[in-house]
Amino acid sequence: MHRKNKIKVILCGGGTGGHIFPMISIANELKNENKENEILFVGSRDRMEMEIVPKHNFKIIGLWISGIKRSSILLNILFAGIPFFLQNFLLPLKLLYSIFRSIYILYTFKPDFVIGFGGYSSGPFVFISNFLRFKTAIQEQNSSMGLTNKFLVNRVDHVFVAYEKLKKIYPNKPIHNFGNPIRGLRVEDSIKPYKHFKLEKDKKTVLVLGGSLGAKNINDAIINNISLIRESSYQILWQTGKLYYDEIQNHNYQEKNLVIKPFIDRMDLAYSVADLIISRAGAIAISELCVVAKPLILIPSPNVVDDHQTKNALEISERGGCVLIKDSDAKDLMMNKSIEILEDQKLIDSMKANLRELSMPNASSNIVEKIYESL
Repeated sequence: MHRKNKIKVILCGGGTGGHIFPMISIANELKNENKENEILFVGSRDRMEMEIVPKHNFKIIGLWISGIKRSSILLNILFAGIPFFLQNFLLPLKLLYSIFRSIYILYTFKPDFVIGFGGYSSGPFVFISNFLRFKTAIQEQNSSMGLTNKFLVNRVDHVFVAYEKLKKIYPNKPIHNFGNPIRGLRVEDSIKPYKHFKLEKDKKTVLVLGGSLGAKNINDAIINNISLIRESSYQILWQTGKLYYDEIQNHNYQEKNLVIKPFIDRMDLAYSVADLIISRAGAIAISELCVVAKPLILIPSPNVVDDHQTKNALEISERGGCVLIKDSDAKDLMMNKSIEILEDQKLIDSMKANLRELSMPNASSNIVEKIYESL
């Protein structure tokens, strides 16, 4: 549905793709509603959003802001050196600057609505927006609130989440479980995706994803099971990550059923060929994988603040949507478990059904609908 009334919206947050790409999805949906809608992004001036957002043809303003270094200041001085101490020492100054800059942005742009998606810039900007009586919301991608959103949850008009349990944790808050805004994905059943990756259409395919940079233990799980892969009737599409690709290529693997890529930019085609997907457990990745609804192994990264990925994966595992393997166990369990799943049609059917039940493909349109309703 396309609306006649033009609105102005500020989307703030960033730091990681998990914050940035939901922002872009909402911005695109706002433009779909009315191409005259004005959208402004606000991020942290030294983070990746400053590079990514302009590539999607949206304007972004960067604040001078950073997060709190969570180890103690004493340890920072003794072991990490003075620069880390200075970053915390400068935080009050950065906050004060960001507050005044936020006030200037708000009164010059005059938004009808402000949404924070987490990340350093989201905290002060949404706080000031609410204090100045602008309509505000936050969007939480994970199954537990991040530090910034915990601070903001009691101060905003709406809270958009992707996990039902957050409604129970915050029962008196205006929480809407619409899922995570994701890019449009179209899984197709044709020969084209197989030709794209030089795979055989009559063989079952395992898609292995360790993130754009890669995941050492996931890569090692393949390297240490090359003989098993060589002898199997399955084929592997393996995204090694850019950090590990050259080293892995030096092994000069000749297995015909192993296709190695540093990074897969056509994820729609990769999802199309997959009969089983192995992935990290980032919030946006999980939201996409629920919509794709292919048998799934999740291996959470152990290097994420507040262990969000394990919490996300547990939510899916407890609902029968995936097999959860610890990162430290991947080397020993990942490939054997993959074969076990592919040979169990009852489990495959059950996983697909459970993932479809968990999927929320209309998150962006539902969030935009709620924005219009609240104006």
